[in-house]
Parts: sequence; structure tokens; C-alpha cells
Amino acid sequence: MKILFLTQYYPPEVGAPQNRLHELAVRLKAQGVNIEVLTAMPNYPSMEIEERYKNGKIREEVIDGIKIYRSKIYVSKSKSIFKRLLNYFSFVFTSYFRGRKLAEFDYLLVESPPLFLGYSAILLSKKLKAKLIFNVSDLWPESAEKLGLVTNKAFLKLAYNLEKKCYDKSFLITGQTNGIVQSIQSRFPKKDVFWLPNGVDLSFYNPENTTSTYREDKGFSENDLLLFYGGIIGYAQGLELILKAADKLKEYPTIKFILQGSGPEKDRLLKMKKELNLSNVFFFDPVDKIDMPGILAGIDIALVPLKKLELFTGAIPSKIFEALSMKKPLLLGVDGEAKGHFIDKAKAGFFFEPENEDDLIEKILQFFNDKALILEMGCNGRDYVNQNFNRDNISRSFYKKLN
Repeated sequence: MKILFLTQYYPPEVGAPQNRLHELAVRLKAQGVNIEVLTAMPNYPSMEIEERYKNGKIREEVIDGIKIYRSKIYVSKSKSIFKRLLNYFSFVFTSYFRGRKLAEFDYLLVESPPLFLGYSAILLSKKLKAKLIFNVSDLWPESAEKLGLVTNKAFLKLAYNLEKKCYDKSFLITGQTNGIVQSIQSRFPKKDVFWLPNGVDLSFYNPENTTSTYREDKGFSENDLLLFYGGIIGYAQGLELILKAADKLKEYPTIKFILQGSGPEKDRLLKMKKELNLSNVFFFDPVDKIDMPGILAGIDIALVPLKKLELFTGAIPSKIFEALSMKKPLLLGVDGEAKGHFIDKAKAGFFFEPENEDDLIEKILQFFNDKALILEMGCNGRDYVNQNFNRDNISRSFYKKLN
């Protein structure tokens, strides 16, 4: 069996889709599948081509036994919608002209978003005689519309038409959450839609094999209660909630908030931190995946917020899996599917109402006043992800589906 992954995002970039797709590729290869990847020059999230890839220095490489083909992409640090579209569509064109020279495949799996990559995927699947698998990790353009990021009616109509075309042309549609699967299935009842969840490598994120100097390195004490957010600092997360909570918790000097990552909202939040004079909030740059187990081993509680939108009731942020596998409990501001799994069933943390800093504060103080809950809920979390979101089991299930 031969499968080509088509994705704009892939290691050595750091991020949820990059890790998820690479981990799936490695495990499918271990089951005897011939996996190759067509992707862009690494640039995310800095929006600058990584130094060793500049000027097309590396067009092909092998990462963990996976053959990688890279095509050019336009990148810009500008936040304008025009430059963002130029970024997406440049890879649509270059990926097609790069991919059409490859050999034939049995399947072509394309990652969405960006939805526009569907144009290239449809053409390439025909050219390479490959059955198209459309892998949906976010219901775009629905999410962009409900977040208010895209308001142009003509553009939204064009995007919804493209979404329909991509689904119609697909041999199989895969969704990262049950919410995504149910949404697609309800709108396209004749299509085969399969749940292909995110998960975690429990051998890599293993607290028993991890030593950490994170607290010492960053100047925190053993008495500090460290609440940690790691990931994209973007619009969907509503991270101003954390700063508002921190402002109201200044009277508790040992409660400290860490935001590690980068994204379009980081500058605004840094300005907000300065205006509120928040000495209990710390911003750190993103790190490579290899460093994450040590960081998670050094913190106490993982913060996972999203804005209060019906759209997100089917969301399961990937940072949940890494935190729970390291026995770190959650403060989860995501209602719906994530709450059902990790709070109601797993008992792996506390839920707080999205965008409600007073509710968040109340749950923080429950942990602050009963430290034993941190260990108890952390152990519950690792047990639950081991049973339900183990990457090895996920890849075997997907391989069985393809056969």
C-alpha cells in the first residue's frame, strides 16, 4: 500500500498538525505501508523559511524513515488577509507542480485546513491515480466565519462550495473529533466518514522516564503553583481570560501563569500584561517537541481554554493529550466533547465556563487549597488517554479501515 500525505505543515515545524501527521506516518510505515509526504518549506509559526531550507537548499529529505518532498511557499509576517491568502495559494500551485512528477499512489491524504489545498489534492489524486482521503482537523470555513475572521459573503460562499467539492471528490473523509465527523455526516450522509482522532505517544510523554529542571531554569520555586498554557497564541483560544484571572489573583503570589508559544495575539497580550502590571504572568517562546516532556514535568496544571462558541463544542485541543499523559490535570474551558471525555469520564481536572474568569479562578483555588487533587486527577488522565487515545491503537484502526 502506498500513501502520499499532502500537507502545508510538517516537521521540523512545531505544532499540533505537524506532530499528529508525522506520528501517524511513522506508525503506518511500521505496519508496512509505503508513506511519502509532500509539504512546504518549513516556516510556521515564525512565517520565515528556516535557515537551512532557504533558497531551496533542501528539496528532499528523510525524517524517521519517511521520504519528504518540499515545494516552495510564499511567506510573510504581515497579518493582512491578502498576504495570508497568498501564503495558502502559493503552496496550492507549487504542491501540484511538484507532486505531479511523483509516482502513482493508492491513496492521497490531504490535511485541511487550509481548505484551499483541496484544489491541489483533487488534481493530484487524479494525476497520481490515488483515492482521495480528506482529513479534516477543523471545520473551515465555518470556524473562520463564526470567529469573525472572514466576513466577506462572496468569499464565504466560494469557500463553502470548495468544501462541498472536496467532500464530493473524496473516497473517504476523516475527522479529528466526533463533532467534526457528525457535522460532515449530517450534511453529506452518503459519504464514508471515519473518526481519526489525535492522540499521544505514551512512551515519549512518560513522567516515569522524565527528569525536569524547568522550575529552576525559569526561576520558579517548589512552592509555586504553575498553571501552564502551551501552544498557538491565537484568536480562538481567548487567552485574555488568563490575564484577567491573573489580575484578580495578585493576592496569591505563589500562583503563577505561564504562556509558552507564539501567534497573532501574543503582542496584544504582552501589552495587556504590561498595562495590568502582571508580575505573576510569564511569556516564553515556543520550543521543539523534544523539550515538551521536561516542561510538562515541571508544571502543575495545564490550562486549555477556547472562546465560548458552539463551534468548539466538538473540539479536542491536542495539548490535552500531552498534559494528561504526563499526569498533569486540566483546567478545561472547552465545553462539549472534550468535557465529556476528560472531565466527566476521566475525572482528569476541572471544567470552567469558557470566557468566565471568575469560574476559572474558583477552580484554580480548589487546586490551590487541595494539592492532593493534582496528583489524583493527573493519574486519572494518563490512564484515560492510554485506554482511548494511544497513537499506536489509532494507527492500527486506520490501517484496518484502509484495508
